[in-house]
Amino acid sequence: MQPRVLVIEDEEDVRDLLQRHLNGLGCQVRTAENGEIGLLLAVSDPPDLVVLDIRLPGVDGREVARTLQSDPRTRDCRIVVTSVLDAEDLLDINADAVLPKPFRRADVKKAVDSLWEVN
Repeated sequence: MQPRVLVIEDEEDVRDLLQRHLNGLGCQVRTAENGEIGLLLAVSDPPDLVVLDIRLPGVDGREVARTLQSDPRTRDCRIVVTSVLDAEDLLDINADAVLPKPFRRADVKKAVDSLWEVN
């Protein structure tokens, strides 16, 4: 079974790059360009993993993470946070993994592999 991943990222080029990398790892990927759309997608069809940018317009990544973690429909989703911030600045989010920006394909694989075996 392919892991189902939701990428919530406002920068189109980064969103597309994450989608390509995750597809290459055998994941089934959906994308959202902001927190509001991401939350709607997550609640309507909960993914196994959410790759979440912290700095989003409107509802920011911290609020998205809090909502996902508190909603019974999505609280079992794993969360990987992407950010240019230091990992120490992201501790309040309680994410399963941090993917620092800029990242490479190997970084995405390492973050996903740290959560479960994809292959």
